[in-house]
Amino acid sequence: MNRTPLAVSAILTAALSLGLHAQQGRKPVNWKDLPAPFASPSVRNNATIVPKPETAKLEVPAGFVVDEFMAFTTERPRFMMLGPGNEILLSDTSTQGSVFVIKDGTRTPIIEKLDRPYGMALKGDQLYVAEPTSVKVYTYDAKTMKVTGAGREIISLAGMGTGHNTRTLAFNRDGSKLYLSVGSQSNIDLNEPPMRAAVHRFNPDGTGHETIATGLRNAVGMRFYPGTNDLWVSVHERDALGDDLAPDYVTKVEPGGFYGWPIAYIGPNAEPRHKDVDLAKVKSTLYPDVILGGHVGPLDILFYTGTQFPAKYRGGMFVALHGSWNRAQRQGYKIAFIPFKNGMATAGPEDFLGGWMLAPDKKEVWGRPVGLLQMPDGSLLVTDDGGRKIWRVAYKG
Repeated sequence: MNRTPLAVSAILTAALSLGLHAQQGRKPVNWKDLPAPFASPSVRNNATIVPKPETAKLEVPAGFVVDEFMAFTTERPRFMMLGPGNEILLSDTSTQGSVFVIKDGTRTPIIEKLDRPYGMALKGDQLYVAEPTSVKVYTYDAKTMKVTGAGREIISLAGMGTGHNTRTLAFNRDGSKLYLSVGSQSNIDLNEPPMRAAVHRFNPDGTGHETIATGLRNAVGMRFYPGTNDLWVSVHERDALGDDLAPDYVTKVEPGGFYGWPIAYIGPNAEPRHKDVDLAKVKSTLYPDVILGGHVGPLDILFYTGTQFPAKYRGGMFVALHGSWNRAQRQGYKIAFIPFKNGMATAGPEDFLGGWMLAPDKKEVWGRPVGLLQMPDGSLLVTDDGGRKIWRVAYKG
């Protein structure tokens, strides 16, 4: 693989920009004082997936309806995107995973025997698919909705198959740069490989590597705000500091920005389990834009641009919260909505779609939301890798 050297000077210049300095002092829009580290015990409280109880139902605001769009058996439906003919491309993140095309209620595998594929992006007839150790490009025929030929690796992530294994892809507004998010290998280990816990960008052929932002422990959701080159991410923060620490978040990515991991969190709050760290680096940590809550597990994000939903949702962000495991009282397992105005969040998250969690004090859940997709008619699709479903949310008034 050809790779240009890291654009250090460009990153340092960006780090000195007024915008970055402003974010250092700007607290999240829904800021509340954080609890002290270890204010509550660190609890391993994994969910148990159960069949949908007969009386359970998904809950949405008045005027919305939810129905089952598609059911799966062994697959793990996760990331979705639209193809040129409004077909759905879906990643099945299994160890023998696939990419599916869904059209007119039928799903067809077009790439098989992949290693936990997650992120995808499309530029012309080039379909980009990310696995834990590789980004490959396939030639996609929009007329037949099939892949022709084998994939070719354009970005090697060799040796990065452990730890957080989702790799998210997105093209900027004009398609000139491919962005890649890679999560950390561990909870808080120092001296991980420099590709870890960061957002990177490349030319479409995989050359021209630049690191855009660091200290992002696991930025799984990654989207550009519509009509701009403003990149937003949702981030899984660290574990084992207590029920509500450190909270997960969403934020606009400032080029050259450092977001704390592993030596700080949510601004310049020092990680107590690390000693003798660079205090100047800790102080340079940027605050995120919106706090989501402790260990809620934000996966995909989506900016709503349709007209089917009421006006309050247009331009706002939906966030898929996969659900907690490191809290005594379970939280997440829902879709949240964050209102936006002029490209920035104006308030914290509110519940939009929930009901998968039976109760905060119970282990049983019957679904875990992952991916989000706005359909051409303005309805919203949600993948659920716990219940192995795709759900559709529509507004009927």
